[in-house]
Amino acid sequence: MAAVNRDPRTAPHGTRNDAVLAAVLLAGAVCLALLTDEDRRPDALGWTLLVAAHVPIVWRRRHPLLVLATVVALVGPYHALDNNHAAAGPASYVALYTLAVTGRPLRTILTGVAVLTVSVSIMLTVNTHQAIELIRISGWVIAILFAGVDVRYYRQYVASIVERAERAERTREEEARRRVAEERLRVARDLHDLLAHSITLIGVQTSVAAHVLTADPERLDRAAVAKALDDIAETCRSARGELRTTLEVLRDQDTRDARGPLPGLHGLPDLAEAARLAGARVDLSVRADDVPPAVGAAAYRIVQEALTNAVRHAGPAPSVRVAVHAERGALRLSVTDDGTGPDPRGTPGFGLVGMRERARSVGGTLDAGPRAQGGGFAVTAVLPAPTAAPAPEPPAMPLTAVTPERDG
Repeated sequence: MAAVNRDPRTAPHGTRNDAVLAAVLLAGAVCLALLTDEDRRPDALGWTLLVAAHVPIVWRRRHPLLVLATVVALVGPYHALDNNHAAAGPASYVALYTLAVTGRPLRTILTGVAVLTVSVSIMLTVNTHQAIELIRISGWVIAILFAGVDVRYYRQYVASIVERAERAERTREEEARRRVAEERLRVARDLHDLLAHSITLIGVQTSVAAHVLTADPERLDRAAVAKALDDIAETCRSARGELRTTLEVLRDQDTRDARGPLPGLHGLPDLAEAARLAGARVDLSVRADDVPPAVGAAAYRIVQEALTNAVRHAGPAPSVRVAVHAERGALRLSVTDDGTGPDPRGTPGFGLVGMRERARSVGGTLDAGPRAQGGGFAVTAVLPAPTAAPAPEPPAMPLTAVTPERDG
């Protein structure tokens, strides 16, 4: 079946196999010439033409039309000399079949008609009875032609199936690579958001402890130092747990279900509390229920990065307002502060870029920039959330907190 399915022009060792085929056909032709129709046994010229007609078979795969023309050119005189007509048949049929299985159907039909016309014309000049016999058995020639065309179509069908299977396999591989790249990008974003937020809070809390230690050594506020160190430890524990959850995606596929739930709107009070520990004053308002997990995670990360930037760039004890509410199938959020803004001489980070990518990942939009009135900085985002439902507005949560770099 492999030999039938494969295009003969692409088969390995094709020339060697055709040389063996030519030798077998020649041996069969010699047997037919010696054992049948003794009255028409070939003479020296007939034997020469018969042997020469089998030589082009060696190159039948490379040049099928030229091989058929050469065979016909040699077999025509052989029949015209009224030699054994059956002996030259197999080589002619093989050449005709090769053309039919490798060429276009129209060319095959025209070539078959031409071969039959030439053969009948030659036989009419030699022996009318043989010419009529040739017409009678011409059905075999037509059968060979149609068999070749049918095998050609079958091979094309098999090739199309193989090509579709290979294309599907390539598509699956490309999809797998795309998913891996997206997952890596998601992990990178999570790590950036987590580490930037946590390290900034730790830095601010450490600065508070250092300030308490050096401000008035004779009246050391041990309780304030202990509280700052406890806040640092709590931030480290929280960051370590979230980091472990994030890195679970890099483990074996079998453990992927071990990842914890995605962060969502329920985690916003913790972010506000962390900002309070860093020294900022935070007013948090959340009015949304039942948002998709991906949208909730995106909103959580955007608020986290915005608070981090506010702590880093808004100056001492900034006032930050965080508002998240559902409205007409969308989740709208804003984070505004009254700070001084980032230092233009500082090195820009990836915070704003990451927030925009977070919003785009769920089909939303995000704007960020200095406020037109009142000073400070504002981050606003609209995230599609068809299942989002407004929740009763809880009492505002004024929290005191500081937050990290504007563009961390």
